[in-house]
Amino acid sequence: MTRTTHSDRPGKDGRISAVMVSYMTGPALMEAVRGIQRDPGIFELIIIDNGNPRIDRARIWEVASRTENVRLVQGHGNIGFAAACNYGAALADGDYLLFINPDAILESGAARQMARAGDLHTRPWITGGMLFNAAGREQRGGRRGVLSMRSAIASFTPLHRLPGIASIHRENEPLPSGPALIPTVSGALMLMDRQSFDQLGGFDEAYFLHVEDIEICRRARDMGGDVIFVPGACAFHYGSTSEVTRWRVEMHKLRGLIRYFWTSGPGFGAKLGTILIAPLMAAALMARTVWLSLRKAVTGR
Repeated sequence: MTRTTHSDRPGKDGRISAVMVSYMTGPALMEAVRGIQRDPGIFELIIIDNGNPRIDRARIWEVASRTENVRLVQGHGNIGFAAACNYGAALADGDYLLFINPDAILESGAARQMARAGDLHTRPWITGGMLFNAAGREQRGGRRGVLSMRSAIASFTPLHRLPGIASIHRENEPLPSGPALIPTVSGALMLMDRQSFDQLGGFDEAYFLHVEDIEICRRARDMGGDVIFVPGACAFHYGSTSEVTRWRVEMHKLRGLIRYFWTSGPGFGAKLGTILIAPLMAAALMARTVWLSLRKAVTGR
């Protein structure tokens, strides 16, 4: 891997294309669209509609029909998050590609911060921003460590509270003062330049929903590139706004984790480990789903 030089960068005014994948998103979708439109640093928004209620489809269509820099793609069905991101990237004209969730409200200037931070690093590079919740606190998932079988189990159970057993999540660590190298950032707010995206070959479409962001960050690191967390690039993230049941979401996450571990290591050992850990991950995710559902029923969140 050779380090790129300043001459092959798009430059500070390189165009940023935002790609937003939506499926049964709900009311947050239009707020997220307006957040992108308010940012003068983003020159186009491509919405890949994997399936939304009729009223939401009509609202998006109205915005796209009267706004030159909003492009709407519909009618292809639910092809999954990774495939839809690749679809949007193929249509984009930008020098940079911002992938942002349809329930994330981008702060103006955040995408440009991410692009400038990435331009200082080795391709293929990926930058991620800070996601925060309604209380103004950093949300889980924006910055993460290396996914391993041990950290996966620790993340879904109370085991991460024990000494020496670390969760993959880093939101409880001190916030860096500026852009910092980190193993994994979130696909809810992720940016890379076009050359990095093409070098990586886009997202792995074998992942339908979840884990595709972890996998592409791992590939970038394996290829000698950098993954960078940019704490000043922020977005408010509602999270879990989709009308899809939590159970279905967690099952997609389980399938993604199983695929990740099955393919991430060499030889028979990784596959044997995946077979052994799969029931534990399933049980942990099932227990987490029940707990979160009960908590929502009691507290409303």
